[in-house]
Amino acid sequence: MSEAQTLFRQRGFAYLWWGQLLSITGDRLTYLALMGLLLEHSARPGSPAFATLLALFGNLVVAPVLLFAPFSGAWVDRLNLKHVVVVTDLVRALTVLAIPLLYHTQPAIWVSLSLVFLLFALNVVFLPAKSALIPEIVPSAQLLRANSHLAIAGVAATAAGALGGGLIVDAWGWSAAMAIDAATYLVSVVTLALIPYARTTPAASGRATARSYLRDVWDGWSVLRTNPEIFTCILALAAVWWAGGVLHVAGNPHVLSSGETPSMLQIGLLLCTIGVGTALGTWWINTRGRSVATSTSLGGGLLLAGGTLAMFALSSNLLVFLAAGFFMGIFAAPALILTETGLQRGTSTEQRARVFSGKDFLMRLSLLGSVSATAYLVALWGTDMALSICALTLVIVGMIVWRRPGPSTA
Repeated sequence: MSEAQTLFRQRGFAYLWWGQLLSITGDRLTYLALMGLLLEHSARPGSPAFATLLALFGNLVVAPVLLFAPFSGAWVDRLNLKHVVVVTDLVRALTVLAIPLLYHTQPAIWVSLSLVFLLFALNVVFLPAKSALIPEIVPSAQLLRANSHLAIAGVAATAAGALGGGLIVDAWGWSAAMAIDAATYLVSVVTLALIPYARTTPAASGRATARSYLRDVWDGWSVLRTNPEIFTCILALAAVWWAGGVLHVAGNPHVLSSGETPSMLQIGLLLCTIGVGTALGTWWINTRGRSVATSTSLGGGLLLAGGTLAMFALSSNLLVFLAAGFFMGIFAAPALILTETGLQRGTSTEQRARVFSGKDFLMRLSLLGSVSATAYLVALWGTDMALSICALTLVIVGMIVWRRPGPSTA
C-alpha cells in the first residue's frame, strides 16, 4: 500500500482533505466574485477607480491579521482545535451569503467591504487552528506528504474555482458565485465535524491571566525570531506573499488590458495555470526534490519565479501570461509546501497555533506593504514597471534564502 493510500485511509486526514477541497474552491469563486463586484461598482458615477478599489480590498484582507493575529494564536492554543475550525467555517458561510444580500439592498461599497473585513478576521482564527490540527491527526513521518496533498487539493480547487468562477461571474453575476461559496463552506463544516479528534485544552494552560496570556504570546514570537530555520521559512514565504500582492494590484489590470473586452475568465484562466504549475511543483518536491537541500529549493524557486515574473511584466499577450503563470506556480511551490512542514516540525504542540498566527501576521504585513506600494507604483509608472520591480525583489530574496540554513522537512 502506498504512503498516499495510507494517508487517505486515515479518516481524520480524508475528511480534512475533502473539506478543504470544497471550501477552497468556494474561496476562489469568492475572489473572482469580489473582483466582479469591485469592477461593477467602479463603473458607478463618482466611484473610485478599479485599481484603487483593488488596493483597498487588499488592505482589508490584511487588516484583521495585523490587528488580531499577534494575539489570537495563544488563545487558539488553549482551545479544542476541531471546535475552532468547525465554528469559524460556519460563520464564514453566513458572512459570504450576506455580502450579495446586503449589497443589493444597500449598494454602498463600505457595507460589503465591512463584511470582507469580518470574513478575513475569521481566517485569523481558522488558519492557525487548521495548521496546528494537521500534525495532531497525521503521523510525523507523513507530514510533508500530507501538506503536499492538501496543497494539491488547493491547486485542484484553484483550477476548478478559477475556471468555474470566471464563467459563473461572467454568465450569472458575482452574487451567484458567492451563494455557491456559502454552500461549499457548509459542506466543509460537516466534513470537519466528522474528524476524529480527542484533544482537549492542555492542562498546563490553566486559567489564563493577562500576564500568562502575554507570556504565551511572547513565547510564540520568540520562536519565530530566534530559530534560524524558521526564519528562513518566513523570509521565503513573505517573498511569495509580496509577489501575490503585486499580482493582485498590478497583475489583474495588466491581464485585463490585454483584450478588447475585460473578462473575469481571463483572470480565472491565469489562476488556473498558476494552480496547475503549483501541482507540478508539489509533485517534484515529493519525488526528486526530496534529495535537494531545502534552502536550495526555496532560494532557487524564488530566483526562477523572479525571472518568470519579468517575462509576465514585459508582455501584453494572454498566452504569455498563462505560460508565465504556469511556471510561477512551479517555482512558488517550495515556499508554500516546505515552509508549512518546516514550521510544523520546528514547533511544539503547545506553541504551534501561536507560531502559525505569527506567521500569518507577517505574511499579511508583507501583503499590506505590497498592495500599498504597488498601487502607488502603478499610478506613477504603470503595471509593467511595478511587476518588473517585484521580479527584481524576488531575485534578491532568492539569493539571500539560498545561503541561509533551511528547515527540516524529513
